[in-house]
Amino acid sequence: MRLSLVIPCFNEQEVLGLFMERASAAAEELKREYGLETEYIFVNDGSKDATLGILRELSRNNPAVHYISFSRNFGKEAALYAGLRHADGDYTAIMDADLQDPPELLVKMFPIVHEGRADCAAARRTGRKGEPPVRSWFARRFYSVINRSKDPDLVEGVRDYRMMTKQVRDAVLSISEYNRFSKGIFAWVGFTTEWIPYEHEDRAAGKTKWSFSSLAHYGIDGLIGYTVKPLEIAAWLGVLFFGLSMIGIVFIIVRKLLFGDPVAGWPSLVCIILFCSGIQLFCTGIIGVYLAKTYLEVKDRPVYIIQEMDEVLRKK
Repeated sequence: MRLSLVIPCFNEQEVLGLFMERASAAAEELKREYGLETEYIFVNDGSKDATLGILRELSRNNPAVHYISFSRNFGKEAALYAGLRHADGDYTAIMDADLQDPPELLVKMFPIVHEGRADCAAARRTGRKGEPPVRSWFARRFYSVINRSKDPDLVEGVRDYRMMTKQVRDAVLSISEYNRFSKGIFAWVGFTTEWIPYEHEDRAAGKTKWSFSSLAHYGIDGLIGYTVKPLEIAAWLGVLFFGLSMIGIVFIIVRKLLFGDPVAGWPSLVCIILFCSGIQLFCTGIIGVYLAKTYLEVKDRPVYIIQEMDEVLRKK
């Protein structure tokens, strides 16, 4: 039996050594208890530091370590997709290199999928300790909005960190769309998932690559890629404001007929026009984002471009 461990990397030179120490310890325990061999598939997502050089060195010194290097930064979703495409183990796991995903959980995940208790074992954060309150609030609102769709619910606190059977991996790979949102894809393909709760851990070294703006952009991409609920909201806003306008027209007519009051007040009129125009632009923007995603899909560009990979993966 073999486990393919997929690890996307972007400027992770400070943490790769620490990651290999802890991941290797977990792999040794899996081999000792279950006879499971582990291969490491690192995906260098256009790093600007010494990440690629370290991966080359790791690959030379350890036959179980493989790497893929992109021609530029294509994003974490593309890196996950590339890693899954090159993983051919009996089981596949994906995790980050920053050690916020504790490698020790692999030992808990494997019996779940190996014994058939679930098709996928996934990590779920039990709290957001240490996270800025504003970011936590927006994260909760994101899950609240996205779970109002008719698609399968996303569990709050879910991570990309998970282990799956070959069947689940193949199902995920069958979805070859350009605009990818892995959390939504894993929920959409179904299969049974057992959640493993764990406490949040800080990065072992280096700085986070996720600013508030990048997380907001990622959240919008996930929302647009996972559900059409924003389009429904835009449609209902149109119905709401049409109803309000009809009520306003009736009110003005009745007031004129009964009291003879003139219709005055240009400042309020300007405010109403600006408000309604803002709503229209907001709804048009939602439609525009969906059209932009459709535009990117129909161009049919590759999700990523590989510049370099180790000899073993090249021969597969």
